[in-house]
Amino acid sequence: MKKGLIGKKIGMTQIFDEKGNIVPVTVINAGPCVVVQKKTQEKDGYSAVKLGFEDIAERKLSKPLKGEFTKAGVSFKKYLKEFRLDNASELEVGATLTSDVFQAGDKIDVTGISKGHGFSGVIKRWGCHRLRMTHGTGPVHRQAGSMGANSDPSRIMKNKKMAGQYGNVQVTVLNLEIVKVDAERNLLAVKGAVPGARGGIVFVRNTVK
Repeated sequence: MKKGLIGKKIGMTQIFDEKGNIVPVTVINAGPCVVVQKKTQEKDGYSAVKLGFEDIAERKLSKPLKGEFTKAGVSFKKYLKEFRLDNASELEVGATLTSDVFQAGDKIDVTGISKGHGFSGVIKRWGCHRLRMTHGTGPVHRQAGSMGANSDPSRIMKNKKMAGQYGNVQVTVLNLEIVKVDAERNLLAVKGAVPGARGGIVFVRNTVK
């Protein structure tokens, strides 16, 4: 069964399993999410629901978004995301989904925006080796080395690992395991690390693999 929620990364901690082993986990505040719009097979060609997460002041929204929330009869939300759920046809606009849609032991995929590092060199961005720290190398120890052939072709090939923007892109981590679900506080404890900084928005789905 396909399941999905919008959440916020709280941070990392560790818990103990039944055998007393330490398990590093990321805590995600998943939900409550409200159904803002419903897509149907007859009208849209596919079945899905659009979920809203985290309340926001009306003055911070555009007119089209205000109209969408007003039509649905739900409170104004800051984040929206469409999910193709198996039970989308059963959900009605205004319904609320909480973290208890997931259970301990479920495998999930988590999507988020990775931490941005700005303009970075090849060593930080790609893990390249630095040049030799000897006389004659010059002040270029952390710069990129050979750029390739000097005659044919007389250009730098595509996909050459070079300095540039590092991070701040959408990243999905697959096959993470939910270790614990706190339904009262809408918290998920996920084994391992998820993309993004503390407070970043993440999308949680059951795994595709």
